[in-house]
Amino acid sequence: MSEKRCRDSRVIKTGRVFPQDTNNHDTLFGGKLMRDIDDTASISASRHCRKECVTASMDSVDFLYPIRQTDSVCLESHVSSTGKSSMEVFVKVIAEDLLTGDRRLAATSFLTFVALKEDGKPAEVPSVLPESKEETYLFNTAPERRAVRKEGRKQSKELADILTDLKPWDQDY
Repeated sequence: MSEKRCRDSRVIKTGRVFPQDTNNHDTLFGGKLMRDIDDTASISASRHCRKECVTASMDSVDFLYPIRQTDSVCLESHVSSTGKSSMEVFVKVIAEDLLTGDRRLAATSFLTFVALKEDGKPAEVPSVLPESKEETYLFNTAPERRAVRKEGRKQSKELADILTDLKPWDQDY
């Protein structure tokens, strides 16, 4: 299959923080940011393979600095690594104080998406070609993150085997 540059999947989305987006600390709700991260990353995944994609996992979201109402929020995503049908998407979140112009890395996130054929089965995806220093670092460190994801999936399956879907009042403690 073909190869695509990381920048070919780059998505940049900038928005404001409104009062309804904030929590009782007057900072952006983490869940709102996570939704925006998934949205932006999903566009990068589809742009990379030009297929329908589904989120397989939100591997990590690291909140580094709070985002305030006086900030703009810029999410920048791209496909950082690929498997046969899966894509790791990196998202960095930059907060910019609109009054001072100060910018800071507010969050980082890695998500995994799977490309789908029309029948809903996994589809092959192009490999990725990093070019910048940042892209190359993310690409070169992807195997380690992939191993962590694999172990996490194994643990999730083990946990699922002991969890019940019974109503709490129907469980035999």
